Amino acid sequence: MQQLLGLPDSTPNPHLWYKPTTMPAVANAIAADLAAIQPAHAAYFKANAAAFIASLTAWNQAVAKFKTAYPGTPVATTEPVADYMLQAAGADNMTPWAFQADIMNGTDPSPQDVTIERSLFTQHKVKVFLYNQQVTDSLTESMISLAHASGIPVVGVYETMPAPGYDYQSWMLAEVNALDKAVTDKVSTEHL
Repeated sequence: MQQLLGLPDSTPNPHLWYKPTTMPAVANAIAADLAAIQPAHAAYFKANAAAFIASLTAWNQAVAKFKTAYPGTPVATTEPVADYMLQAAGADNMTPWAFQADIMNGTDPSPQDVTIERSLFTQHKVKVFLYNQQVTDSLTESMISLAHASGIPVVGVYETMPAPGYDYQSWMLAEVNALDKAVTDKVSTEHL
């Protein structure tokens, strides 16, 4: 996927499905590949790719709306699961990259990075805390507790589809809506 998006194989954040430009590129590439295999059905493949891309409109609009309403919103994260969406939404992730990478890779972050992360909550430097709801440990749980104690809304994000009843489009839209609700109404959404 990195090659399709023009990214190096060593891209440090593999959660590319959170990047709003990823799935349109993938859909168009699949349509082109299928058309090469079955040229007689090229229009059908292209139409289906266009329909899929159009189905992402609500998500893209929600991301753009957030970016316009809350530019530069400071956020904290445990790992880079939703970083691409946060970037597209104009949020400012205050969590050190080394902290995110360590959590994502299952290693202990440095004491300095843990201190920085904790200060984001205790000093009220962020408006929302996003964590990988599907992978938690004692450090993540302590950060969730600290965010709650500091009055920072908490949003659970997902590496894989969260539950039956979701498709890609509704999943991504739910994530942006949870972010918006956290910033607008100071409401946590830890589970979709």
